[in-house]
Amino acid sequence: MSSALTATFQGSDLNLEVHSARLDAATARELREELAMIWQPDVGAVTVDLSRVEFIDSSGMGSLLSIHRRLPEKHAPVRLVNVRPAVQSVLELVRLHRVFDLT
Repeated sequence: MSSALTATFQGSDLNLEVHSARLDAATARELREELAMIWQPDVGAVTVDLSRVEFIDSSGMGSLLSIHRRLPEKHAPVRLVNVRPAVQSVLELVRLHRVFDLT
């Protein structure tokens, strides 16, 4: 089984790169499982590179929200970077651009 993501730490900041073109029910579970294995209690900022993601569904959005929920309150928002237009449109449609920092 290939990895759904690559995780690197820079101090307490966690950088994630999603490897799948589809962030859907098939990959979201794997992503959450991998995230649970690498998560550390002192994680500061989180940046998720979505440059390879061409499609996202509710399961994929749930996996991104699970990252957000792991962070303490009053924490910097999770940054989603290199978001493709189709994925950004879906995130904006469900108002997740108010939860995440889309850059």
